[in-house]
Amino acid sequence: MAEKETARRPGGRSARVQAAVHRAVTELVAERGYGNFTVGEVAAKAGVADSSIYRRWGTLEALTSDVALTWLTTNSPIPDTGSLDSDLRRYAAGVARDVSGPDGLAVLRLLIALSQAGTAGAQARDQFLTERRRQLQQMLDRAAARGENPPDATDVLDHILAPIYVRTLFDMGTTTSGYVDKLVDRILAGTR
Repeated sequence: MAEKETARRPGGRSARVQAAVHRAVTELVAERGYGNFTVGEVAAKAGVADSSIYRRWGTLEALTSDVALTWLTTNSPIPDTGSLDSDLRRYAAGVARDVSGPDGLAVLRLLIALSQAGTAGAQARDQFLTERRRQLQQMLDRAAARGENPPDATDVLDHILAPIYVRTLFDMGTTTSGYVDKLVDRILAGTR
């Protein structure tokens, strides 16, 4: 009977626990900031036992790192429109939309805090940046294969994503589509 139940709900409880715990972390970071809550508080907010969190993630740093990486890989999909111009515009608009939401801002704040939290935090930051760079490189490699002249992934990070992140973190105004288009125009001007 247990076999049938497992086969019927792949990912079932485990996926629900992960989603509840991730949501709890994101909400606690938004409410209190990183370092101002415990695994026990995450567990209580998520409605799970703290032993479940320790068993799956081990430490609060590992958990928060997983939250940040999961957020990154489930948001801002890599567009494939057939042109670098259109791909960059869609990607940048998606990033701006994602980081402007409450979860995005919480994740950005979480990454900044993690990067100051010793070796484990620095590793989390590096994993996030590596994944972001991998996503960008995939888009840029496709453009090069089509015969386009894409910028370097670091340039995209520096000239498109960094301004969006800074503007969001410091509440310097909304990242409108016009603002995002100007960022893309500037970087593409250097590749034409």
